[in-house]
Amino acid sequence: MKTVVAVYTGQGLAEPLKAVFQELLPDCRLVNIIDDSLIGDVVRAGHVPPAVSRRLVQYYHHGEEIGADVILNTCSSVGEVADAAQSLISVPIVKIDEAMAEQAVNRYERIAVLATLPSTLEPTMRLIRKHADACGRQVQLVNGLAEGAFDALVSGRPDEHDRILLETAKRTAGEADAIVLAQGSMARMEKTLADATGKPVLSSPRLGVEQVKAVLEQLDAAGGVKL
Repeated sequence: MKTVVAVYTGQGLAEPLKAVFQELLPDCRLVNIIDDSLIGDVVRAGHVPPAVSRRLVQYYHHGEEIGADVILNTCSSVGEVADAAQSLISVPIVKIDEAMAEQAVNRYERIAVLATLPSTLEPTMRLIRKHADACGRQVQLVNGLAEGAFDALVSGRPDEHDRILLETAKRTAGEADAIVLAQGSMARMEKTLADATGKPVLSSPRLGVEQVKAVLEQLDAAGGVKL
C-alpha cells in the first residue's frame, strides 16, 4: 500500500481532499499533518516568515519518517518553501497547485487569478509565470484579489465570503479567458463561478491528487526508487 502524507497549514481542506483521494486513490494510505498556526503566521506577516519555513521542512521530514511515498503540500501560500525543501527530502513533494498552473498556461493566454489573501495571490501568480516562462508562452495575468472575503470567512460569515468572491470573479472575467482559484478551499465554488461568468474555472484539489497519482505510477514504473 502506498502512503501519501498531506501537509496542511489550515483545517478547511482536509475533508474535501480526503474525498478526492477516496475516489482517485482508494487503496492509498493518506496521513494528514495539520498545523493551522501556519497560515495565521503567514497572514500576519504578509509573507512566509522563516519560522514557518522551518516548521514546514520539519513536517516534510516527519512525512519521510512516516513512510511517505509522496508528500502533498496543500497550501499555495507556501509552495515556494516546498520547492526549496525538495533537495532536503528523499521523496517527491507535489504542490497541490502545480498541475493547475501548468494546465492554465497550456490552455489559456489571459488568466484571472482569484484569491482572498495577497499572501496566496502573489505566489500563485509567480507559479503561473514560471510555467509560462518554462514553455515559452506569453500569458496575461489579471489580479483577482477578493478583498474582505478572508475576513468574512474567519468571522463566521461564509455567505459574505462567497458573495465577495462571486463579485470578484464577475469583475475579472471580462479581462480573462479563464479563472484560476488560488486557494484549494475555493474549489466548492468552481461550478458556481463558471456558471456566473461563462468562463472555465480551474481549481487545485482534484488536479493536485491526479498529479500525486501520476507520480506514484512513475515510482512504480521505476521500481519504487525514491529521490
